[in-house]
Formats: sequence, C-alpha cells, structure tokens
Amino acid sequence: MTTTKDTANELRERPLGEVAKDLTSDLSLLVRQEIELAKAEMAAKGRTVAPGLGMLGGAGVLGLCAAGALTAFLVLALATFLPDWLAALIVGGVLAAVAYVLVRQGKERVADAGPPVPEQTIETMKEDVEWAKTRASSARK
Repeated sequence: MTTTKDTANELRERPLGEVAKDLTSDLSLLVRQEIELAKAEMAAKGRTVAPGLGMLGGAGVLGLCAAGALTAFLVLALATFLPDWLAALIVGGVLAAVAYVLVRQGKERVADAGPPVPEQTIETMKEDVEWAKTRASSARK
C-alpha cells in the first residue's frame, strides 16, 4: 500500500514537466466532470420549476377564458336578481380570488426549486481548487 509520503516522494523525483502535464490532464478531466455535474443539476432544477411555471401560465389562460366566457353569463344571471353593476362586481371579485389562489400556488412551486444556481457544482469546484493547490505545492517541494 502506498502512503502519502511515498506519493509525495515520487512526485518530487519526477521531472517538473511530467508533473505539470499530469496536473493539466487531471484538471482538464475535473473541469469536464464539473460541467457535466452543472448540466445535470440545472436539468433537475428545470424539472422542478416547470410545473410551477405551467401553473402560472395556466392561471393566466384561465383568467382570460373566465373573464371572457363566464363573466358575461354570470353577470346576466345575477342581473335578474340584482342591479347590473352589483352583479358585475360580484362576478369580478370571485374571478379575481380564483386567479389569486392560482398565482400563489404557482409562485410557491417556483420558490421550492430554489435559486437557479448549480450549488453542488460550486462546492465541488471549490474542493477541486483546494486539491489542485495541494497537489501543486507538494510537487514543488
């Protein structure tokens, strides 16, 4: 089993060009892996946000459809018992309440996804930088 001391001694005995080449190769591999992690993390966040955005869009479409089709019907139906202006006010209030509930639910879904930042990738990149610094400093000794 190779110890850390043995590895450090091997690095010291190797030519600097060879160590730099290995370090560059390792860093290149790490960067590619971090990019893949970022892509996967952002895709997962997108799948979480999509239903909330769909709800917000649905709320808008529902609001327009309800305002156009049902408003006239409900106002006319209530106008048989109430003055026209009061019937229109009641129908408008109910539609506004339904739209408000849908908007709140949609915003909650979007907020549950968190910020659109690949948090895992940022953390692993910080670890990779520390690893590279450690490896570079041990190769210099």
